[in-house]
Amino acid sequence: MDFSFSEEQELSRKAAKDFAEKKIAPTMEEDEKEHRFRPEIVKEMGKLGFFGCIAPEKYGGLELGTLSATVMTEEIAKVSPSYGLPFNLQMFAPQTVLLNWGTEEQREKYLPGFINADTMGCFAMTEADTGSDVASMKTAAVETDDGWILNGSKMWISGIPFADVGIIFASTERELKHRGISCFIVDMHTPGITQNAIETKLGLYCAPTGEIIFEEVRLPKDALIGEKNGGFKICMNMLDSTRLSSATRAVGVSAACIEHSTRYANEREQFGRPIAEFQMIQEQIATMLVEHEAAKLLVYRAAWMRDQGVRNTLQVSLAKYYAAEAAVAAANTAVKIFGSYGFSTEYPVERLLRDSKSYQIVEGTSNIQKFIIAGYALGKRKDK
Repeated sequence: MDFSFSEEQELSRKAAKDFAEKKIAPTMEEDEKEHRFRPEIVKEMGKLGFFGCIAPEKYGGLELGTLSATVMTEEIAKVSPSYGLPFNLQMFAPQTVLLNWGTEEQREKYLPGFINADTMGCFAMTEADTGSDVASMKTAAVETDDGWILNGSKMWISGIPFADVGIIFASTERELKHRGISCFIVDMHTPGITQNAIETKLGLYCAPTGEIIFEEVRLPKDALIGEKNGGFKICMNMLDSTRLSSATRAVGVSAACIEHSTRYANEREQFGRPIAEFQMIQEQIATMLVEHEAAKLLVYRAAWMRDQGVRNTLQVSLAKYYAAEAAVAAANTAVKIFGSYGFSTEYPVERLLRDSKSYQIVEGTSNIQKFIIAGYALGKRKDK
């Protein structure tokens, strides 16, 4: 792997960095306190092409690749983990599914809206009693002569209650368990769909999260993506992308922790000198940097492999696990370096600590990632 970035990738990074600093940062702390999500920020990101990296030009994409999308996500998340999340909702989940499994009609109908953010997206697997055990989902779609009837609910879904179109996974033959799951693309304004916000969260205050309720929702036949009962394979393929995005955002968090900690350590004085001169502080910052750089390289490798068309499930799990753990460790250390100020909402590190915890949970917990990694290491899992 060439460890240098192309001119296009560097331009992508700079564009995201400039946007984050000029458009997100000025109101971020106020928005965090008010738990305020600004859809106009996501829409502006869309108009600038941030969500067009993986899609062909004929759908409005830029064809820049996953690595370009990764460095952009990292720069946005470094300023605001909340606004790093839309890369999943607009690009990594819905576009991956449609590009790999959708019909040409579905791509032409939905991809442009996801790319330019005229359509606010979501994807939904998790339910109140269904997390890592995807096969236990109770949301069901029953086939009729003219389409499908969808009933059930989804919980902890990012983008709710602002979603316009969603990638929804539902059981179509429950007795087949994971082999009886199907994937649908759903207009979230269809009668029978209710979106409820969840306000009681530890972090990611500017990223909406909610519950979806489906009550006798009638879907057309062409809402099905891929084949009936083929949804589990689609879901696992999609997770290779969304987990990579989550790992990237975790890298952004650890980068922010290092930046804030080094600045504070150089400014804060105790015993007549900056605390940066104390070896314990130096050890803490050195450890943060080593773990951050290791996580970043794991993320970049997984993104590069995807651009080469190489199956990267193991590499994504390695990146997701390590980046999540490194982000939490970095945020925890940053709070220690700041001391009492780290416990105060006047400084950003307490927010980074709260936000960082999400990466050990979303898109497959750290335990699930270790389960996958161990499977490859022990020869129980192999890419086909």
